[in-house]
Amino acid sequence: MTPAELASVVLAAAHAVFEQRGLDRAALPASTVVERPRNPEHGDYASTLALQLSKKVGVPPRELATALADELGRAAGVKSVEIAGPGFLNIRLDAAAAGQLARVIVEAGAEYGRSDRLAGERINLEFVSANPTGPVHIGGVRWAAVGDALSRLLRATGADVGTEYYFNDAGSQIDRFARSLLAAAKGEAAPEDGYGGAYIAEIATEVRARRPEVRTLDDDVAQEVFRVEGVALMFDEIRSSLRDFGVEFDTYFNEKDLHDRGELDLALNRLREQGHLYESEGATWLRTTDFGDDKDRVLRKSNGEWTYFAADCAYYLDKRERGFERVVIMLGADHHGYIGRMKAMAACFGDDPERNLEILIGQLVNLLRDGAPMRMSKRAGTVITLEDLVEAIGVDASRYALARYSSDSPIDIDIELWTRATRDNPVYYVQYVAARTAGVARNAAEVGLVPGDADAFRPELLDHEKENELLKALAEFPAVVATAAELREPHRVARYLEEGVAASYHRFYDNCRVLPLGDEEVTDLHRARLWLNNATRTVIANGLHLLGVSAPERM
Repeated sequence: MTPAELASVVLAAAHAVFEQRGLDRAALPASTVVERPRNPEHGDYASTLALQLSKKVGVPPRELATALADELGRAAGVKSVEIAGPGFLNIRLDAAAAGQLARVIVEAGAEYGRSDRLAGERINLEFVSANPTGPVHIGGVRWAAVGDALSRLLRATGADVGTEYYFNDAGSQIDRFARSLLAAAKGEAAPEDGYGGAYIAEIATEVRARRPEVRTLDDDVAQEVFRVEGVALMFDEIRSSLRDFGVEFDTYFNEKDLHDRGELDLALNRLREQGHLYESEGATWLRTTDFGDDKDRVLRKSNGEWTYFAADCAYYLDKRERGFERVVIMLGADHHGYIGRMKAMAACFGDDPERNLEILIGQLVNLLRDGAPMRMSKRAGTVITLEDLVEAIGVDASRYALARYSSDSPIDIDIELWTRATRDNPVYYVQYVAARTAGVARNAAEVGLVPGDADAFRPELLDHEKENELLKALAEFPAVVATAAELREPHRVARYLEEGVAASYHRFYDNCRVLPLGDEEVTDLHRARLWLNNATRTVIANGLHLLGVSAPERM
């Protein structure tokens, strides 16, 4: 019995009690939930339904809990119900009902853990969006791992998600990039405000190979060639490195398109219609202070140039015009000051900034070698890049390490720890269970032990304490996925896989032998335990997939 099925049984018992007592059934919720109690000795699951309904119907909570317990105790699969405190229901399932979950999981396969909790929501999820002036640095890599995991979680809970990379190919930083390439091509030092690193020389060389005529052009014309070709080459490299990292985007959106299609004027006119623009000192301002910003923002300078914030406004409007009800943007720690102005901007468009716009801030990441932070990339020269991280610990460990922590906390990634083949390496600890469960299944087949038909499965035999503990851990997976999606916290999945499934499986494996010993006859208990082993493999694989990490069959 899954938690959702048990919740339905609890609600059915409440309907019966209300009918028996002549209580107003309109007070009953459409659904309810059951949770695992903190102390396993209190039962398999707990419900607070009696406490929730007591005031609505004017019945003391313990009295209502007693009636619910009596009714619920007669339900199939429920072993016992105890009342605790002011009216908590502590529920124990019989072994057959609890063990049946193994069959449910195996038969559901990759679908186990998925739900329609966020069905109907159209979400635009923008992450990474690194400027095409250099390789993706380690801060951007964090958003690549977290953002991709979040997109998988949102889709697993029924949301319609569009992932997006904002390709910033306009503005002063692109001019500095082009001047840096031109300087490198001429054998000169990078401009004072330009970009350094070996990659600049590499790109300059590639541009000259593609466009040999650039050597004969005046600097102004040559700089434009380096801008166009250099940005294209840099962005091709960014896309390639992200693809190798397992991250693809539905849309790569060019900032330049906003300018070329007149979308900045469109946004300006929309904001003027809303009555939030004014002119001062020859510039056009957006009155964001009306909605909590610390100062008003310039959209168009007195010289006619657009500001970056004007492009932000146009880009937000473009997303909303494409039908996305919720816009989620992931930004680095240095962008914390953007939150107020962006929320105010959404309000100026007439949106609800708490409903239509979410801004997630990610904190810094340090890569440690021998206990000290690595500061310089071999190639980028100034920052640690995606390639540096992957070269140091691999794709799986990188993605897991970056997604394992709440994005609002800084991370130190210790190279020695994350490359160690021991249990204190979190990704190894979880992947080892994936490999061990696959190995058990292979070994079982070799000795003629197969799960058999579902009809022959004997779930009531799974009555060992460690079997029950593992079943309860596996049962929590759908709720963990839904919560992680709703709270935008992929790290909940990683911690669940470690502390819930992997830890419980190791204890199960140590106490409950799955394979027969020697010439021992294969029994229904062996088959039942194989079902549970395979269910564990399914949950581990599904959970790792949500994080973009592989579930190896051998290690």
